[in-house]
Amino acid sequence: MAAGGESSGHLVCRDVTTTGDGIVAALQVLKAMVANGKSLAELKGEMTKMPQTMINVRLAEKIDVVGLPEVQAAVADVEARLGDRGRVLLRPSGTEPLVRVMVEGDDAVWVAELAAELAAAVEAAIAA
Repeated sequence: MAAGGESSGHLVCRDVTTTGDGIVAALQVLKAMVANGKSLAELKGEMTKMPQTMINVRLAEKIDVVGLPEVQAAVADVEARLGDRGRVLLRPSGTEPLVRVMVEGDDAVWVAELAAELAAAVEAAIAA
């Protein structure tokens, strides 16, 4: 199961849906328990929680920030530097005029630096 969690408590099952949905998340957890023949406690014991930094970049108007070539290049650069040590997520808010820039990885200081760098790149792209 490919799942990612947000600090708000949402579980996002990207292979099933694009947003946090409690029922979908619960069903996917049950599916993983059955498929692995393990209890929830056993599966949780195998999970590694990584440091995460999220920066909200305010938008003057609703635009497809994620589709901008400069933003895509900045994301690709950070993803390449992270390699298999973390992940990047850029997601427009569904309720506010902003884009959420999240970087997760195995080193909290590095993650914060990369998130700030990526947020700056997003701000520069929307200011252009």
